[in-house]
Amino acid sequence: MNAKTDIFFNELKEAVDSDSLTLPSLPEVALKIRDAVEDENTTTEQIANALSQDGSLSARMIKVVNSPLYRPRTPIDDLHAAVTRLGLTLVRDLVMNLAMKQMFQATSDVLDKKFRSAWSTSVDVAAICQMMSVTMEDISKERALLAGLVHNIGSLPILMLAVNDDDLFNDAAALQSIIVELQGRVGELILTNWNFSDSLVEVVKHCHDFNYTNDDDANLVDLVQVALLQGGFVSEDYVPGDWTQVSAFSKIGMDSEVNVIHIEGNKECIEDAKASLRF
Repeated sequence: MNAKTDIFFNELKEAVDSDSLTLPSLPEVALKIRDAVEDENTTTEQIANALSQDGSLSARMIKVVNSPLYRPRTPIDDLHAAVTRLGLTLVRDLVMNLAMKQMFQATSDVLDKKFRSAWSTSVDVAAICQMMSVTMEDISKERALLAGLVHNIGSLPILMLAVNDDDLFNDAAALQSIIVELQGRVGELILTNWNFSDSLVEVVKHCHDFNYTNDDDANLVDLVQVALLQGGFVSEDYVPGDWTQVSAFSKIGMDSEVNVIHIEGNKECIEDAKASLRF
């Protein structure tokens, strides 16, 4: 990094260290639904009423429940039926997944291309995670999807700050270096601020650290790491030379030399998941 980039990096690092970085906020409806589901007295009607306060989110929920992922016997055209069909916990996770797209809405034309690229990557990684989660008993496909969607959330505030520095913003290598260095810590701040689970906080902290390991069973970090590598979403400068040394593969029970993305049935699952998010 050059001197100017060093200054930006240090300013950003100081903002992270002092918790003074401006963090994105989740939509109010998504927060209401997440909190309501934690209350055992909440009814499906109350959740449907909360969803109806956000027309965009409501429409997307109806589209998802009728998608190939959930395949209802008859088309569902109202929120209460959708919530009843899916159940409260599943609705909560789907709402959080659908709300994530709003986090990647750029506030300026200059940022739009960068944010669209970040969202496209998060969707692709999420779809691969969901496909692979089918073989993992303790991880639901909705939670796997959310892990993929949030894995790069820490890059957004970095891009928002970098846009004010034309030299840095247009220096892809320098900007990528800063993102790789700090997006985990920034992502941790965001998800902690949103009161997300520890397992998702671990994803943003460690998904780009391919030396990461733990003694527990395969977790969301392992899932995202494999998705990142098999999908080719890691810059060449940061790809580990020997994938057999990445513990995520063995923990998931996957051969690092076999790319499961290109298996025909898996490709269909991935495209179905992507279609549920890209509208």
